[in-house]
Amino acid sequence: GRGPVRELAGRYGATVLLKGSTTLIASSDGGAVRVNPTGTSWLATAGSGDVLSGLAGSLLAAGLSAVDAGSAGAYLHGLAGRFAADGAPMGAHDVAEGIAGAWRSVVRG
Repeated sequence: GRGPVRELAGRYGATVLLKGSTTLIASSDGGAVRVNPTGTSWLATAGSGDVLSGLAGSLLAAGLSAVDAGSAGAYLHGLAGRFAADGAPMGAHDVAEGIAGAWRSVVRG
């Protein structure tokens, strides 16, 4: 749970994102562990973590802090997974294709 992700962040002086049934994000400053509410078990598919890391990396490159990029990336990734799954198995390419719709749903409110 939250203990290991916080421990890793402190040990390595880095922000840690632990992808799982509930994705956790911890910064090295010892602040609160962020818990992503949008995940789905359908995201446990080959390549899904690559989509998440690419999304988080893009947000980081756009100027978000590491903890915010990880948190926003996990949130959007989870929404994209929900949209793509629609109650059925999916692949990582489906998640990647769902990111635009997830972004629009957040921006529009």
